[in-house]
Amino acid sequence: MRIGVMLRHLDQHPGGVKAYTRHLINALLARRDDHEYVFFYHNASAMGSFGSRERVVEMALPWRSRILWDQVAVPLAARRTGIDVLFNPKYSMALAAPCPNVWVCHGYNRPFHREHLPWLDYLNFALALPRYAARANAIIAVSETTREHVIEYMHAPPERVHRVYLGVDDVFRQPVDPAALERARRQHSLPERFFLFAGSLYPPKNFGRLVRAFARIGPSHGIHLVVAGGDNRFLSEADRRLPDALGIASWVTWAGWVPQPELPAFYAAAEALVMPSLYEACPGPILEALAVGCPVVTSNRYGSKEVAGGAAILVDPDSVDDIVGGMTRVVSDDPQRSARIARGKLHAADFTWERCAGQTMAVLEAAAAR
Repeated sequence: MRIGVMLRHLDQHPGGVKAYTRHLINALLARRDDHEYVFFYHNASAMGSFGSRERVVEMALPWRSRILWDQVAVPLAARRTGIDVLFNPKYSMALAAPCPNVWVCHGYNRPFHREHLPWLDYLNFALALPRYAARANAIIAVSETTREHVIEYMHAPPERVHRVYLGVDDVFRQPVDPAALERARRQHSLPERFFLFAGSLYPPKNFGRLVRAFARIGPSHGIHLVVAGGDNRFLSEADRRLPDALGIASWVTWAGWVPQPELPAFYAAAEALVMPSLYEACPGPILEALAVGCPVVTSNRYGSKEVAGGAAILVDPDSVDDIVGGMTRVVSDDPQRSARIARGKLHAADFTWERCAGQTMAVLEAAAAR
């Protein structure tokens, strides 16, 4: 089988979808099968992103328009290269492709937070995604929450929507070397004690309430807040300025995007990962933290609750008081702390990229057969 993979989004800023794509593609290529791949890039500089492989052909399609790239350039290239099934690890598909289509839905928050979407993203969620859902031969949903939302709000046939959880890289399962921990503290000026927030900074992450909750418990306990990955995306400028407005700017460390090999040290050093998101589909940082043995305080809804698997302290993300309560529990003498950490490690062990790749391949093979 010849699998075409749409990789236009490798040009975009760092984030969960880009990390997902890299891990999944590497895991697919590591499988022992006879399938061939054709990788379609938007930018020629991405050539070689996955090394030199015998079963891989790479093509750069430098069309400026993203819409034309998806809907014209890729179908033409798929026809020319004899693709059996076309796969996009992100939210889109080539409607005119000469073969079956499979795409990955990383969440569908439009019905819940439409006011937090830039208008182009809103139009994409409102108009394009339902059409893709209707036309796709299969859709991979990254959680059961996402699967239910794709079926309910995009009206996709249930038999075409397949839940496939993402994986956790093995780097998060290894004991953190004390030297690496000390190196991370020096390089990123990490405080002795801190809560950790990891991920992009935009409204559904609920960063404003997190900061307000932190202001009430962090400084009084001598605990800082470290933000790893916050990139001040759309509509988040007010949240970014909030520590200054509350007079706690000196208690907040902005670490920026942290390379994955360094992230385990952040989790290992933190008092807890705190992610009281309003909406998550399948939050990778929760699984990474659990795998390292870092306590987690997160939301009691959607993918956050699902992925935590009973190993986290769950809070109402709409309530600053409840977030404060969760953060207080995690730094107190909680008798459940050790059991929760052990449960988290056991739970995270089920999430592997090998399993993700195997289930993804099963979906691709079934779509091609149909």
